[in-house]
Amino acid sequence: MWLLRARSSPPASVDFEIAEVRSVRELMNWLSGGSNPDSFPYSEVLAEFHRTGKHFVANELLALLDQARTASAAPPACGAAATTAGEHSSVRFLRNFLDVALDKWDGRYDYQTYLALKLLRMPRAKFTDDGRVADPAGMRRQQDRLYLQLIADALAFELATEARTTDLLPQQRPEPALVVKRYRLGIRAASPVLTRLGLPAPVDNPEPAAAAAALHAVVVADQSAAEQRELRLSMLPVYLVHDEYLFIRVLQAYECTFALLAAELQSTINALAGGLPQPAANRLAYARDLLNLSSPLFSLMASMQPESFRTFRVHTEGASAVQSRSYKLVESLCRTPEEPRLASIAYRSVPEVRDRVLAGQPSVEQACRAAVRAGLLTEPDRRLLDKRMGEFAAALIQWRQTHYRIATRMLGARSGTGYTEGTPYLAAVRSIPVFTTDTTTPLPLHRAEPTGGDPE
Repeated sequence: MWLLRARSSPPASVDFEIAEVRSVRELMNWLSGGSNPDSFPYSEVLAEFHRTGKHFVANELLALLDQARTASAAPPACGAAATTAGEHSSVRFLRNFLDVALDKWDGRYDYQTYLALKLLRMPRAKFTDDGRVADPAGMRRQQDRLYLQLIADALAFELATEARTTDLLPQQRPEPALVVKRYRLGIRAASPVLTRLGLPAPVDNPEPAAAAAALHAVVVADQSAAEQRELRLSMLPVYLVHDEYLFIRVLQAYECTFALLAAELQSTINALAGGLPQPAANRLAYARDLLNLSSPLFSLMASMQPESFRTFRVHTEGASAVQSRSYKLVESLCRTPEEPRLASIAYRSVPEVRDRVLAGQPSVEQACRAAVRAGLLTEPDRRLLDKRMGEFAAALIQWRQTHYRIATRMLGARSGTGYTEGTPYLAAVRSIPVFTTDTTTPLPLHRAEPTGGDPE
């Protein structure tokens, strides 16, 4: 039932063929029945992607999904009643799902679609007219919820495979001792977030599997039906190797972390432009703590079996963390990248971020210097900001160093999958300064400084 579809003639399997026919039939029925986005056969389509891995989904099903995309993009029939906000949301979600599912079919497969980031509720800052974050607590809570859901789901998959209640990703299953280690590391990564959200923490349970099950139960009880659907549909591995599940969830957790970091840095810039050094320092402190408290994710990632990673990464060519928009946004919001960095594959892989920088996107470093020149900072303010910037820079440099060590363990000297040199690339960029030395000194600048405001 879980046989791999080869590029040439696949092995015969009655169960496999029945399952494939079922997904095709359900999709054809949907296309001929009015193409209502609320009745799209997500479960059947997802099951087929899970049966083969995204890289090996049959062309017949992909062609039907392409038709579904065309149908979902069609305007309402003449005379049809105006769609409700809920219907708009259903159409938008379906289009996002099809965009992710058809990336390889379209030849635009990359890091964003591999992680299905469009399907997850990433934190995003909304600013008031005077440049303040409209709901900072809500933005942070959104990140905490998604981060926690991703970790709990990763542990739930390990629990399900250990209990033999799922056939998903059956190849190269880890040994029991490694699974226990993952339970412990996952609980450690989740504990600070549980505390922030005011949810009960299962860390007192001495049995790791029981603690992981309790964590998942707590998260599911607090989860909406929409969040459950988004989480389920955002798992689209390329192959059938067990550890790819963990890999995807950890990367998604880091993406939502960096999305919030970017929002915190944008808020820092706005606070400095408004002459509010204490809120700016508080934003940097929160960003520092957020990055430091996410470090157990790397330990969880390091529990991945290197041979498993090397097996499934063969089918991820074209998708690489070098294409992470949220990471590049964080880097460029700290200080404006120098021309060679902007011209490198790192920024050419994220053209929307590069365009923002070239259009004059403000940075924390620039905002600090502008505030000093404008006389908006007292000497204690300057010392505090310099301290907070140094602490955040140290946290980010440590993150890069750990990322490099894990990549070296997994990849060795192999090239990256995003058309980079892999670990040599990470070695070269891990020491790029986050800020320049003594950033609160009003040094001469070579171009006009922005005065703040919403960088969006």
